[in-house]
Amino acid sequence: MTSELSSQIISLSIDANDPERLASFWAEALGWTVGERRGSRLDEVPVAPTDNTRFGLLFLPVPDAKAGQNRLHLDLTTTSSDDQVASAARLVALGGRHIDVGQGPHEDHIVLADPEGNEFCVLRRR
Repeated sequence: MTSELSSQIISLSIDANDPERLASFWAEALGWTVGERRGSRLDEVPVAPTDNTRFGLLFLPVPDAKAGQNRLHLDLTTTSSDDQVASAARLVALGGRHIDVGQGPHEDHIVLADPEGNEFCVLRRR
């Protein structure tokens, strides 16, 4: 029996105190573009993929600061160990920072946070 998908992810929505700043960080981090704001949602900032990714990011304004560790995070891939280190350094230069979420010294991923503290990992190609 085959079934047709009736639902697809069109965007991953992320709460932000400064949606413009966070959208700019992620657009630069991923090589995507900050999209146009539309209709009545002018305070929401979309980031559109420029690769084969089938969904974008949408940054939504919220007044409260992030509290606690994310229940969902992004994993970014790289092409090699050297690329992983260079990518992490570039992301830190863009406004990210290294964080400790309990990872050990011999992990194969680097844990960073974006400018508002949302955790993400930079992985070596598997």
